[in-house]
This record gives sequence, structure tokens and C-alpha cells, in this order.
Amino acid sequence: MNQTVFVLEDETDILRLVQHHLEAAGFAVKAYASPVNILADAERQPPALFLLDIMVPGGDGLDLCRRLRNHSGLSTVPIIFLTARAAENDRVLGLELGADDYITKPFATRELVARVKAVLRRFERPSSPTLLSFDDIEIDTGAMQLRVRGELTTATATEFRLLDYLARHPGRVFSRDHLLDAVWGDARFVTPRSVDVYVRRIREKIETDPENPRYLKTVRGAGYRFELPRGA
Repeated sequence: MNQTVFVLEDETDILRLVQHHLEAAGFAVKAYASPVNILADAERQPPALFLLDIMVPGGDGLDLCRRLRNHSGLSTVPIIFLTARAAENDRVLGLELGADDYITKPFATRELVARVKAVLRRFERPSSPTLLSFDDIEIDTGAMQLRVRGELTTATATEFRLLDYLARHPGRVFSRDHLLDAVWGDARFVTPRSVDVYVRRIREKIETDPENPRYLKTVRGAGYRFELPRGA
């Protein structure tokens, strides 16, 4: 069965271009010129991925992203922004809302398709799933689930992969550039500042006091280190 991509784009020519190339790559596409019906349609049949413009009539992609990330049944579906808003602050805002990639217009269609595939690969289950459990955190790579203090905690695939990578190398200090290579690969939208955004999001989910983290530590001038509790 083809994976379905929900595309929010109000410019007809761009929408047709995106739809043509995604379908040529084997995806099914459901197109929207406004966000009005997307949430209801996704509740009935969740897509593999959302591709969202930010500035559209009847709402905006940022608000839709926020609503999707707060929706219990759709919060883990990957989101890519496709937008003319290219400022660094816009990119950071998109990441803070939980987007998995951020593509600016104009764009190359080959790169667009490649990045859709790259984001979806982050959601693939590993061939050898493992369970990492310590103190009040459980990281299950087989189910791609995070439990904190016994409660199932929503995490996007990118957040999950970053946390899993750090937690499986406790005590090691990783630079932001190293984490970019390990978690994002060749994704061009991410920068060292992007890593900081994701670390902040992870801390808000796993730390009792995100401002004074117990697990995910900043090593000033070097990067980040994950510390396991003693005896774990």
C-alpha cells in the first residue's frame, strides 16, 4: 500500500508540482488548500507524513502543527514545513513546535522527495529492537515508545532518536556537529542551534526540572552528555 502524504499548499502550481513528484516516487497524496478539514481527515485515516505550508488562507501551518503535536492519536506523525519563510527564527519556531524538517521555497523537487523519504526512514523500526530502562525512564526502540515515571510520553521520531543515541552512550560528550551527523545525517535544514532546540524539548519531557537537568547535561563549550543515575 502506498504511503499517504497530506499536503497543505494554497498555490496551485506548487501543489501540482509537489503532488506529481511525490506520486512519481510512489506516494499517495491528499491535497489541501486550507487547513480546515485536515485534522478530521487525519483522524479517520492518519497519513504517513504531513507536508505543510505556513501561510495559507483559513489558518496557518504553524497552528496546525501545534494542534497535531497535542493530538493523542496524531502526535507522532512526522511533519515537514514547506514555506517561503526562510529566516532562522522561523526555522527555530518550526522545530520548537515539533516539525521534523523545514524546507524553504524555492526548492528542488528531487531534494524535496529525498527529504520526505529521509524523515520517514527515521520512523522505521530497528531490525534488532532493544529496551533501555533506568530509574524512571524507559526507552523502547522496538515500539519507538518513551515512558517517563511510568507514563507513556509522546516524542517525535527525531526526539526519540536523539534521546536514544545519547542514552546509549552514557558519560560521553558529543558535540552538536557529531549529533547532527548521527541523528539527522545529511539533512540540510538542521544547524547546531537546531540540536539545542531538540535538547530543550527532550528535557521538558524527561526531566523533573528542565532548567537543572539530571540526565541530559550541557558541557559548556563542548556539547551534551547523558548521565545515567548511579547504580543503573
